[in-house]
Amino acid sequence: MRGSPRLHLVTDSPSVEGSSEGASAASERKPLAWLGPLAELDDAALVPLLGQGNAKAFEVLYRRHARAAINLAVRLQGNTTDAEDIVHDAFVKARAKVGDLRQPAAFRAWLLSIVVRMVRSRLQRDRLFRALGMGTRTEPVDLDDLVVASGSADLRAQLAQVYALLQALSPVDRVAWTLRHVEHCQLEEVASLCDCSLATAKRRILRAQRFLDERFVSLESAGADTSADDGSDATEAKTTDSGAPAARVRRRASASNRDRETS
Repeated sequence: MRGSPRLHLVTDSPSVEGSSEGASAASERKPLAWLGPLAELDDAALVPLLGQGNAKAFEVLYRRHARAAINLAVRLQGNTTDAEDIVHDAFVKARAKVGDLRQPAAFRAWLLSIVVRMVRSRLQRDRLFRALGMGTRTEPVDLDDLVVASGSADLRAQLAQVYALLQALSPVDRVAWTLRHVEHCQLEEVASLCDCSLATAKRRILRAQRFLDERFVSLESAGADTSADDGSDATEAKTTDSGAPAARVRRRASASNRDRETS
């Protein structure tokens, strides 16, 4: 399933890709000017101040990166449940462990890696609770937070199916696949965010791809099955473009995002 849905929240935050200090962070400095002179500093200058206990530096970093962190948490989970709490806890941990960050300019990517680990832990906890009969159901997919308003009903239905299938995956495979195909991270970045080797990241993504390829049903295929029941010849519809339904979802989602960004 090389082609897969690339989702952006309605807030249009930057994706994880290119998440280190750069153009995206620079573009966010200006709106924070009301916070004072520290808002003009880049992350590389703010992180040492944070290490010294500077509360204003922490506030600037929080306001600069919280939206991207929340959006990442929502896309990884497929819903907004506990997303703000996860990000709050991630910032608290980042503040406590800031001395471990060797490259201050990489604060954003480091913070997002903490978010990834916390979301993965939450998914693992919920999976265990369900296995023990302590959880009644999986969390519902929050399409309004995953699809732009202009997204079609067909697109929403197919994305809902993809996220429903993701809930059946192990948390490690689900997170790796989402980072690769929803966030469009490079493989090396997936490995870094997941705190695993490159080979392990590739295996997790491949397992998830195979799982989704075997179970994803496109609306076109469903329509072809209905036609076959009516006695028509649906062979071509069933066999053409094999393995590509999710590629069509991705293209349509990307087109929807481009339409929103230019509107």
